[in-house]
Order: sequence, then structure tokens, then C-alpha cells
Amino acid sequence: MRAGSSEREDMQKPLQNSIRFWPADDRPREKLLKFGERQLSNSELLAILLRTGVRGESALDIGRKIIEKFKTFRNMSHTDRRDWKDFRGLGPAKLAQIRAAIEIGRRFREDELKEIQPQIKTARDLVDILMPSLRDLKIEVFKAIFLNSQNRIIAIEEIAQGTVNRASPFIREIFQKALAHFAVSVICVHNHPSGDVTPSPEDRQFTQDLSDAGRVLSVKVIDHMIIGDNRYFSFAETGQLKAATRC
Repeated sequence: MRAGSSEREDMQKPLQNSIRFWPADDRPREKLLKFGERQLSNSELLAILLRTGVRGESALDIGRKIIEKFKTFRNMSHTDRRDWKDFRGLGPAKLAQIRAAIEIGRRFREDELKEIQPQIKTARDLVDILMPSLRDLKIEVFKAIFLNSQNRIIAIEEIAQGTVNRASPFIREIFQKALAHFAVSVICVHNHPSGDVTPSPEDRQFTQDLSDAGRVLSVKVIDHMIIGDNRYFSFAETGQLKAATRC
């Protein structure tokens, strides 16, 4: 009897680590609802996304291990499934929830900017806006930023993914959207996943073609920028916007 009782107690012990047995004010979800999300640690926010743990580890325990490994949410954003394989109980569904939440954070910033229509006075102004969403991507993403006569952002549109080897279709779409938004000017931005912001021959040809098309259609091309890892290249700042040569 004693042996059987001991076995039952051992089976119950791991369950006591479950968040549902904690005092209400210590549970991440209840804590968020009572005190607000800003009062939660990164581990607690992850625990809410994970919802459940595994035997012997609560969702918060797993959240702490994730933060211990990756340190920041930004570091989590440029990982693949192999980087997560050592976490018990973290299957495709939970991993998808984490990655979706990180992407929502990225997009929230852009949505917020569209509402306040910030004024772009320098290349750095736009870099500060787009760097967080572009620097960690594993593929090239090409965006066009449409501006009014005061250089305030009307819209930010993703034009294409991949390299700009075939410039003509991209350029047509950019100026179609510029006219649809009644934009006075446009800035084009894309990232280099390698982190190296040196323009490629294709980047230079695209910039020249873009500038030529803008003059024909009376939509001013203010800049073409390349974003890397905390670095950027501006054709306008370097005086190469009009001088971008065909290669």
C-alpha cells in the first residue's frame, strides 16, 4: 500500500508545477488582465502564448528557457525550426503562435506610422521606421513609400519579394500605386539579407530606370535605399541617385 501511495504522490508532484495551481496574481494571464501587459516579463508573455507546459515544466518554465537561449524577441525572429528542437513540448502549433506574435509586433509599427503620417526629412528618418521590420528577413523584400507634398507618408506598400533582376514590372507597379495614392514622390527600399548594403549592379540599374520613369510620370523619386543589419545605403545621400549607372 505504501509503495502504491508513494507512486501516486510522485505522479502528482509534477502536476503541482502547472500554472493553474499557482495563486491567481502569479499566473501570467490573470496578472496581465489585472495589471496590464507592460507589467509582464518576456517569459510571462511567452507563457501566455504557450498556454500549457509539459509534465515537470510549466509554460513559464519553458518561456524562461526560451528567453535564456535567445535573449531577445528579435533574435527569435530570424530562426528556423531546428533552433527550437531542444524545447520539450514546443511543437509546430506553439512555435507558429510565437512567430505570428513577433510578426504582429513588426506590422503594428508600420500600421501606427501610417496613421500618424510622419514627415521624412532625411534617409535616417525612414531607416528608423523600416530597419526593425527589414533587417532580419531571410529573403529580399522590396517596399515603396509614397509621400505627399509635405514629404509625409501616405502609404507603405510591399511591391515584391526577391531580387530586382527584372526591374520593369516592379517599376510599373510602383508608379501605378503612386498614382492611385495621389503621391507626389516615392522612396524605394529593400533589404539585403546578407547584411552587406553594397549596391549590386542590378540595384544600380533599377535605380536609374526608376529615376527615369519618375521624371516621365512627374512623380519625384527621392531615394532608393538598401537596409542591412543596422546599416543602410542611400543612393540620394551618396549623390548617386541621378548618376546610378547601367551595368
